[in-house]
Formats: sequence, C-alpha cells, structure tokens
Amino acid sequence: MLARLGRWCHDNRWRVVGAWIAVIVVLVVATAGAGQNFGASFETPDSEGGDGFDLIDEYFGGQGSGFPGRVVFRAEQGVDDPSVRGPMDAYFTELAAQDGIAVVSPYDPQAFGQISEDGTIAFAQVEAPSTLTDSEAEQLGPELKDLAPEVDFQVEFGGELFFEFHPPESEIFGLAFAIFILIAAFGSVVAMGLPIGVALGGIATGVLSVGLVSNLVEMPDFTLTLAVMIGLGVGIDYALFIVTRYRDELHAGHDSATATARAIDTAGRAVLFAGTTVVISLLGLLLIGLGFVRGLGIGSSMTVLVTMIASVTLLPALLGFIGPRIEVTKARGLFAAVLVALALVSVGVGVAPLAAGFAGLALIILIVGAWLPKLRDTLPARRVKPIEETIPYRWSRLVQRYPVWMALLGTVILLALTIPALSLRLGFSDEGNIEEDFSSRRAYDLLADGFGPGFNGPILLVAELDGPADLEAVTAEIGGTEGVAAVTPPFPNDPENPTAVIWRAFPTTSPQDVETDDLVKRLRADDALPGAQADGLDVLVTGSVAINQDFSQFLARRIPIFFTAVLLLSFLLLMTVFRSVLVAVKAVIMNMLSIGAAYGLVVAIFQWGWGIELVGLGRGGPIEPFIPMMLFAIVFGLSMDYEVFLLSRVREEWKRTGDNARSVADGLASTARVITAAAAIMVFVFGSFLLETDRVVKLFGFGLAAAIALDATIVRLLLVPATMELLGDRNWWMPKWLDRLLPELDVEGHGSDDEDPSDRNGHGEYVPRHAARPGDEPEPELVNT
Repeated sequence: MLARLGRWCHDNRWRVVGAWIAVIVVLVVATAGAGQNFGASFETPDSEGGDGFDLIDEYFGGQGSGFPGRVVFRAEQGVDDPSVRGPMDAYFTELAAQDGIAVVSPYDPQAFGQISEDGTIAFAQVEAPSTLTDSEAEQLGPELKDLAPEVDFQVEFGGELFFEFHPPESEIFGLAFAIFILIAAFGSVVAMGLPIGVALGGIATGVLSVGLVSNLVEMPDFTLTLAVMIGLGVGIDYALFIVTRYRDELHAGHDSATATARAIDTAGRAVLFAGTTVVISLLGLLLIGLGFVRGLGIGSSMTVLVTMIASVTLLPALLGFIGPRIEVTKARGLFAAVLVALALVSVGVGVAPLAAGFAGLALIILIVGAWLPKLRDTLPARRVKPIEETIPYRWSRLVQRYPVWMALLGTVILLALTIPALSLRLGFSDEGNIEEDFSSRRAYDLLADGFGPGFNGPILLVAELDGPADLEAVTAEIGGTEGVAAVTPPFPNDPENPTAVIWRAFPTTSPQDVETDDLVKRLRADDALPGAQADGLDVLVTGSVAINQDFSQFLARRIPIFFTAVLLLSFLLLMTVFRSVLVAVKAVIMNMLSIGAAYGLVVAIFQWGWGIELVGLGRGGPIEPFIPMMLFAIVFGLSMDYEVFLLSRVREEWKRTGDNARSVADGLASTARVITAAAAIMVFVFGSFLLETDRVVKLFGFGLAAAIALDATIVRLLLVPATMELLGDRNWWMPKWLDRLLPELDVEGHGSDDEDPSDRNGHGEYVPRHAARPGDEPEPELVNT
C-alpha cells in the first residue's frame, strides 16, 4: 500500500504539490478570519488556591486573579518629592482611567507598605481583568508602558502584565546549521534542500492548524514555539531518512519511480510508525486532566502528525521533480547554499545588512554561475565505501568484541548523569532568573532591595464573614507566622457591611524559594490560625505563589500515571512490530536511561545553577512542573524514532542473513550516517533555543538537545550493539502463544513490486538468505562418512 502511495505521489507530483499549496492558502485565509486565541491558566481542580480565587472573584470582582503588574520607581531625592510625586501620581491616575485596570498607588490612603523605609523606592500595583486572553494582555502591557512620563529617575515595570515577550527567532540558527550538516554529510545540495523544504511545508501547515484549533482548545502562548521546535526537528529527520533510502535505491540501479516506491515502503513505513509513537506519547498528556497541559499535547502532536504526512506524500512528489538529479551537485549550487546558511546566521544575530549581502551574493552566483565554467561544473560524487570499510561498521565490531565492558560503560555514564535528577524540585521560577537587560528583572531587584524579596510574590488570604470576628487577632497571627515579613490589614469587600476580607502576606523569601513553599504549607496547616478557627473563619491561602504550588503538587501526582501509560503502550507497540519481548524491554529501559540523564543535566544547570550564566539566566530555580512531563513525552517519542530506524534495518538484515552479529554491524553501519546527521540537526535545532529570552523555552531546548545527544551517542553507539551482541539470537525471542495474540505490523517493508522473489518462500514470507561477503568464512562442506 505504501509503495503504491509513493509511486502515485511521484507520478502525480503536480497534483500533490498543488494540493499542499491549496491547503496552506486555505489555512492562511481561515486563520486571518478566525484569528488565534492562545491563553491558559494554571488553576487546578479541587485545590485551596482555586477555591480562594473563586471567593475573590465572587466578593472582590476578581481582584488578585487577573493579570498583575508592578510599576517600581526609585528617586534619590525621595518618592514624596514633588518632582517625583507629581508625574507619577498623574501616571497612576491615567492608568486607573483605562477600562478594567485596577491601580493601587503608593500615594493612596489605603496603600500599605508600598514606600520603602528610606523613602527612595516605591511601587504601584496594577492589575488587568482576568477576562483578557494572554494575547490581549501581551498587547496591553506595552500600551500601558507607553503612557509613562519621561522622567529623570528610574522607573521599571514587572509582573505578568508587563512581561517582555519576544517572538522566538532562534529557529533561524537551526535551519542554518541543518544546511551545513546536511551538505557535510551527503555532499548534495538537492539532498540537503529536500528535507528542509518538506519540514518547512509541514511546519507551516501544522502551525496554521494549531492556530485555528486554539480557538477551540485552551492552549498556552508558547505552544507555537514548542510546535515549531519539534516540527523542525522531526520534519527534517523524517524526510532525511526517506531521502537517504531513496538514494540507496538509486545506487542499486532502480529508476526514480521505483526508488521512490521502495523508499516509502521501507523508510517511509518506519517514519509512520516512529511518528505515530511520538503522537501517542504527546497525546498521553490528555491523561493529566488539565486544559493547559492538554493544549500543549494537542498542539505539539498536530505538528508532528502533519510533518509525518508531508514526509510520505509531499516528499515523493518532490522526488518526482528531482529524479536522479539528486546525486548531481553544481559548484554554484554548493556555494549558494553555503551563502544562504550564512545569511540565516546573520539574520539570527541581527545583522540585516550582512544577511542581505550574503543573500544577494548567493543570487548572483546562481544567475551568473550558469555562464562561468568553474561554477557550472558538476562536482564529483563521493565514492561509496563498502560497508565493511565504514567507521560505524568497525566501531560496531569493536563494541561487539567487548560487549560486557561497553554495556557497563554506557550504563554507568547515564546513571551518573541521572544522579542530580533525584533532587528535582517542581515549582515556578520568578523574575529573578531573567537577564538584567530586561525591565522586569530590574523591577524585581528594586522591590527586593527596598522591601525584601517576598514583596515580589505576596500570598493572598481570603475568608468569608458569617458573623463578628476578631480580624485584628487573625492579622496578628498571620504576621507572627514564621517566614512572614509583613501583612496588610484586612481589606473588606464592603466597608459598611463586609461579607468577606482579604489579606496580603509578604514572605521573607523570594517566590521561587523552597522556604516560601514551606510558608504556604504552614499557613494552611490545621493549627496555623487558632484565632480564625475560634471565630469560625475558614481562611483560604491563595495567590500566584499558592496556586503554583497546588499546580505543581497536582502534576506530581499525575505524572506517574502518564509515565506508566506511555511506557506500557510503547512496549506493546515495539513488541508487536519487532516480534520480540527483549527488544521492546531493552528499548524502554535504554530510553528511560537517556531521559533520566537529560533530567539530571537539566537539574544541575537550571535548578542547581551550575554554569547558569552560560545559558543566559540570572540564577537557578525550581523546574516548572509541566516540563519533566513534556520532555518525557517528546524525548521518549523521538528516542523511539532512532530505535525504530536502527532496529528495523537490523531486523531486515537478520531476516535476510540469519546472522545476529553481522546484522547488528550492518544495521548500525547502514543507518549510522543518517542517524548521526539527524541527531546533530536536532541537537542544533533544539540547542539554538537556548538563545531565547524565556526560561521555559531555554529549558525545553536544552533538555531536548541533551537527551537526543545522549541517545544518539551512548545509547545507539554503545548500549544497543553491546546488549544485542550479549543476547544473540535471543534478541528476537517471542513466545508462540504471544506471537499468535499480537497483530502483524510490518515496519520494515520490503520495497515495491521489484523486490527479489528469491527472498520469499512459497507462502510469501521472507526467509533467511546467507550472503557471502568479503571476510566471511566459507561454510564447511558436509560429507557423508
């Protein structure tokens, strides 16, 4: 079926390409009309923080549950000096006049502790309504900033409302590095351009689709960033595996249509299975039961699904246009490709004139080079070495010579890197992690200097009033709790007839510190506020710090369920495909080892702060609670890609030769170059996101890059050949009763209808066919005695 699909797309290439263009145009028009609606909250079901926000919404009109912001200013002459108070008071009045904006100025009578003791630092609390979407809040923040007066003292803006979001541009670097890597690995400009073109087509379609679905499904604002990151990596990888197999089929003497059919039926089949595994892993996030996480899973899986479809439909159509010219590289094309890559790098670093120069020079070379003999010449094709002369083949043989030591070495390295993950602390980092170039970081530092670090994350306490209560005693108990630096007087919803009150407690530590989490737990303890209990008050602890803690604890309870479901399903899929229990067990264990090692590196850098300056952050902090789950889903799926591509080739060789050791060496040698190139591209694509400003994006990029690097080196080059050598033919053991129960899923494929009929028996099944190669010992001749 896949062979027929590949041949049909090849022969009907104009229709296929036209259909893809039409789909993209329709999506562009639909997105322009419907728009996008990204935005998600971190509220968790059945949590005290959520119940507290409900009370605030009911009695205080949502105060404290919207988009908070702070305007922090410092003046050496004192914030009460007329030259300071005049323009700032007028600014706060103008802010309060904006629709839906609530402002508590430090000059207001009801303000509490908003001017530092030395009188040089003050802050105003600004809040936009919770009815806004994330996108609307992102647009509103800069508009409110623009209203600020021009003054000769320091004014900074912090908080969620004024968060400085910059659209990601680092994928430009990923594309540039992909060009360099593909040219170096394959020496063909066309073979380089096809994977990138298919990946971009799939990403464009996927991102537009995700934008439309955001109107129906709750998705956080960085879903598109994550979708582009994953789509670019898997899109290039999937197309690269198929293009490589296509070139192999051309080298075997097949014409373009047959080579395309065979490539789609073999590598394309593995791509479909690998991509399905990634999609299933991402959709496993639906088990968490939170809209925020569900949106991330749906958005990411949609992009992977579209790029996977592009690999088996759009790519064969493009191969029909290229044909055997995929092996031809003109000198001018090589020079132009390198210049385009340099232009992309120039765009990434923000040097537009240099980028324009490189792009213009590339265009000149393409046009003028057609008449210049040196640039018009075709570069000689690389000599294809016999498989026994390749470095991967020799490496596999070396590993297979010392399998026990190699397996121990790989396992010890991964376990050592996993050790930091044992101290993983889930939570949300604060603005103290941002680089000092940003106003939000400077506002954070000003507040910490003037009032203490806890003023950057106040804790809200709210209670309903059913009768008379000694609120002053409750306020004293809150202020006397260990870890509380200050607490505001109770603020009633109605001064004349109050039915609810709210307090703001300021911790002695920053919002991301573990001591602040401990404070929330102390305030929530049953014996925390005896005066409130005596008066029958049910004081709920809420606010961003408390709700973040609830969110982290909720996810921590759900993560084991998600891990178990993904591991079990992946095990069943691998066992069904490769008809082996041990192969599936090994794959799951090895992938867990590489993911654990990646977790360890993430904790060491982003939580412990080892080398934190090298990734452009201020200090270490807790790991956002959804990141381990997302990394697991993505990395496990991508690791299974390499597992499927390698093992499908190993099993193909084993079924052909019946020699386990030779099959492992041949399979590793046949796939090493493409897996290495694909992994290098992914590492650069994901690693380039370290250049972004957002900590979450940096963390995702580093975690994915580290996991892929470990998987493509230690797992694929050490553990896989070593363990498969130790197990021998037991690699392919499957109980007969289980074999009968499992459905047949053929992931290797066997080419198109042009395959060698001698490879099949009378039942149409493949049988081992031992092929003598240089260096093989001749089989002994049997003699009757």
